[in-house]
Amino acid sequence: MHERNVDERPVAEGGGGISARPILQKDRGGFIDEHGLWGEAQYAAAGQLRRVMDELGIEMVRFSFADQHGILRGKTLARAAVPAALRSGVTAPSSLLLKDTSGQSVFSVFSAETGVGVDGFSGAGDIVLVPDPTTFRVLPWAERTAIVLCELRFPDGGVVPFCTRTLLRTELEALAARGLGMRVGAELEFHVYRSEGDELRAEHVGAPGRPGAAVPAHPTTRGSQLLHDDGLDSMQPLVDALYHGLTRLDLPLRSIELEFGPSQFELTMEAGDAAEIADAIVLCRTAVRSICARLGYHATFMSRPQGADGASTGWHLHQSLYELGSGEGAFVPDAPGTVLSLLGSSYLAGLLAHAAAGAAFATPTVNGYKRYQPFSLAPDRIAWGIDNKGAMIRAVGGPGDPATRLENRSGEPAANPYLYIASQLVSGMDGVDRGLVPPAPTTEPYAADAEPLPTNLGAAVDALVGDEAFRAAFGGAVVDWYATIKRAEFARYLRHVSDWEQREYFGII
Repeated sequence: MHERNVDERPVAEGGGGISARPILQKDRGGFIDEHGLWGEAQYAAAGQLRRVMDELGIEMVRFSFADQHGILRGKTLARAAVPAALRSGVTAPSSLLLKDTSGQSVFSVFSAETGVGVDGFSGAGDIVLVPDPTTFRVLPWAERTAIVLCELRFPDGGVVPFCTRTLLRTELEALAARGLGMRVGAELEFHVYRSEGDELRAEHVGAPGRPGAAVPAHPTTRGSQLLHDDGLDSMQPLVDALYHGLTRLDLPLRSIELEFGPSQFELTMEAGDAAEIADAIVLCRTAVRSICARLGYHATFMSRPQGADGASTGWHLHQSLYELGSGEGAFVPDAPGTVLSLLGSSYLAGLLAHAAAGAAFATPTVNGYKRYQPFSLAPDRIAWGIDNKGAMIRAVGGPGDPATRLENRSGEPAANPYLYIASQLVSGMDGVDRGLVPPAPTTEPYAADAEPLPTNLGAAVDALVGDEAFRAAFGGAVVDWYATIKRAEFARYLRHVSDWEQREYFGII
């Protein structure tokens, strides 16, 4: 006898056929259905989501979105509340989008006019987290718990312009209208320290605009260890846990490696659809931190933590375009002796032309600019080279090589993946549209007569504010919103009296 699934409906009630939406009739007709926010893939995934919850006994689901800083925020719902969330989303304060990394509100969130330039944020009113059921994952490290990523809408169904996941997808839709798609691959570096203990003390407690002291931690590896087998073997229990956790999330993990600096590791991912890899990066970072914490470690994607003077961490973003119809790589050249097609060359020229402004998205923290050091495997100026890992942009491939691509080595691992990838697409396609021609490749990336990368976050934000390509693509309100938040963050940093200043001046002046 056939046992019917709880979400299966007879044909007479609309079941069956290509438009079958495997979600109970009583669970339809809410906010998501009313505003047409899901396609068939989402409805099908929602039905599968509920079946998996039944089969595995999932009791809690985290409905999460990546904020402007790429940090996951959201609510954890009990099992009984999930159907309603799949029908109408989950509400959260809109003020979450108006804060810097310390949680300090940068705009006047309780005023009628917030100063953000977009209606819908006054009074810290609600936004709606709209789940994308295709992103549903069971969390291997949390018992009977799952996660689903969300996009943001206003209560009237309107698009929230500051939803970074939506910003990337909008750019990819514009690219698809030109018959092109984008593939990206990620090399993501991070540090893992041994935690001193779980106990929080008074100095660890902070407030908006004034984070508490960092929790003490100790190194896990000695350094000067690039790809050292014994060094990685000494961390095998952690490596095993990361492997099992990341693969059980269905992330496209390619390798786990020991990097050069003390306590420094790297994860690489197989190249894939740009939107999917952006989601994967968000999930990967939260997985790494959570898995490490449960084993007594502290993982950080901060680029240059104290004690990491020898080797900062970066995020090397590989990217290429392809023709949607044929799947053929659009960067692959035809002419012998060339590394890129004409389209690829113009795309490269766009990356270089907008590198200063794009740094605000590729390196969005104060700390990340301390990574731009010569002879450090990190770039310090705006130049490109052929298979040269000292240049900002590394071109790899050539005629007949389907893996022909560009690698931007300027990003930091804390970057919001949606904004980082979208900024590359905006920059590159502006180069294509204007038919830009890149300069000759460098063979001396740290001695080239090229414009330096911004030396601090403030300079990068200034470049962004004046960049017309980003204003045209994202909208002036988005650029000004992001710039205001980052300028406030940078201003707090400038007001802080550092330990360097105290050591340098207190005793001699």
